[in-house]
Amino acid sequence: MTQKNIKKLINKHQDLVHSENLKVISHVQREVDDWILNTIMIDNLDVPFKYKRKKLYQTLKGQRVNMTYYPSSESVAGFDIEIMNVVRVKVS
Repeated sequence: MTQKNIKKLINKHQDLVHSENLKVISHVQREVDDWILNTIMIDNLDVPFKYKRKKLYQTLKGQRVNMTYYPSSESVAGFDIEIMNVVRVKVS
């Protein structure tokens, strides 16, 4: 996806955020139903980034990535926690 396409997507969906050159410090993949749930932690950020895929993906730990995501929240054990739902992730 080119910068022009990313800008169009962000303009169309106001809640989307695009960040570049983020360093992945943790990448966990686990099966949930028929999907593989990926959870990524980014250096200097305390919020998990989550996305689903149909297949296992190569580990992104230690890589730098460009991501498009939107903020959300999830209830865990009665507590609401902030998460980021990833729309697009690409190694930079």
